[in-house]
Amino acid sequence: MTLPTQQTARGGPTETPTLERGVLGVGDIVFFVVAAAAPLTVMAGVAPFAIGFGGIGAPMAYLAIGTVLAVFAVGFTAMTRHIRNAGAFYSYITRGLGRPVGLGAALLAVFSYNAIQIGMFGAFGYFAHTTAADLLGLDLPWWLWALAGVAVVWLLGYRSINLGAKVLAALLIAETGILLLLAVAVLAKGGAHGISLDSFAPTNAANSGMAGVLGLAAAAFIGFEATAIYREEARTPDRTVPRATYLAIAFLGLFYTFITWMIIQAVGSDNAVQAATDDPAGMFFTEMTRYVGAWATDIQRVLIITSLLAALLAFHNTITRYGYTLAGEKVLPPAFAAIHPRHRSPWIGGTAQSALAALCVVAAAVTGADPYTQFFLWVNSPGVVGILLLQALAAFAVFAFFRRNPAAAAGTSPLRTAVAPVLAGVLLIGATALVCWRLDLFTDASAAVNWSLIAIVPVVFLAGVGLALRMRARRPEQYAKLGSTEVDGC
Repeated sequence: MTLPTQQTARGGPTETPTLERGVLGVGDIVFFVVAAAAPLTVMAGVAPFAIGFGGIGAPMAYLAIGTVLAVFAVGFTAMTRHIRNAGAFYSYITRGLGRPVGLGAALLAVFSYNAIQIGMFGAFGYFAHTTAADLLGLDLPWWLWALAGVAVVWLLGYRSINLGAKVLAALLIAETGILLLLAVAVLAKGGAHGISLDSFAPTNAANSGMAGVLGLAAAAFIGFEATAIYREEARTPDRTVPRATYLAIAFLGLFYTFITWMIIQAVGSDNAVQAATDDPAGMFFTEMTRYVGAWATDIQRVLIITSLLAALLAFHNTITRYGYTLAGEKVLPPAFAAIHPRHRSPWIGGTAQSALAALCVVAAAVTGADPYTQFFLWVNSPGVVGILLLQALAAFAVFAFFRRNPAAAAGTSPLRTAVAPVLAGVLLIGATALVCWRLDLFTDASAAVNWSLIAIVPVVFLAGVGLALRMRARRPEQYAKLGSTEVDGC
């Protein structure tokens, strides 16, 4: 891609600023995508529900979904060397399934990541409000904390991606560290009644409640696929992106499985379901106090807030880079592709995204929406469904791409170009269906509310398809460039 030039005050040409090149290694990208999954929030806030619904076999759900995503990664990474831009799902699906489906995927990705990120500000405000009130006696409204979070995320997104990676690394190490501290304490004390492997027995992993738990587990991995979004900023992206993808999936799958098993051991296999049902919100805090101490519980409460902050920043970066790619192809206003000359960040897109988040927080506050059960859970849910659907489409896109481009498949095993993508696509469609079927586990809302939330996903996707078809009819030259913008070698 040849970059346009602009004139300096002295009349000489200068290159238009681009995203900062070659600054992210494998570890940096892994920190971004794992932070987006918010491991501490997922474990302390969701794992007890998984145990309550699925029994002591719940750890196997995380292992199973991790395995499915590892299969997905086999095909996803095989196609990586043929994708030369930062569009991630949009680029993969466009190259494999065509421009109309690709642009539908692009709009769905922008909507879904925004829904997840903006909804998280409700959870951030809720936990910041309760923690500050309990620990510091500072009783400020949730929305004020949420707006403060919007400002911090905007500032970190505005600054260098390298700074953001360092902040995320510190926050992620802290949140995983506190959970590992609990796990070590449980192991050292032998749990409630000795360490048992009952959670991994086939009879406990195959009970009737596990269908819903698989849906919860699938949602816990949201964000891992964003490894490809950092291609332009990665060092040696053909190696960095695949390695980061595999590492992120492996870490999340094993970490979730291990920590869920440990919390079951903390209360005992016989008591785990009852404990998770009686006090799902307090299960991890109670056991942290019992096994480690009240001081660790206080730290854990603070780290849930920073866990959410890390996830918010990671999703913010993903959203702005989708905007950067789509603006470069004139789907979004060109301003979204503007790069700050000093910080090398898509700062106008980042400012717009933060303004949208602030507007939604204010709207939720004015309407009196509950920050957690409504603003967080209801806004998040269609985003989760959308991302899972995009993962399935991306898997089928890999298969279609290699079928249509046999030269690209030369020298690559059919296991990577055909078997794994199709198998992953089918399994991910199943995971999406499970989430839709048991969306009540996410929202605790009526069937009418749940199906209304789900319906948003196909509406957004079809709007993108319709936009592409209109472009094909009215602006064929622009349509022909969809999904083709290259960044490597710029």
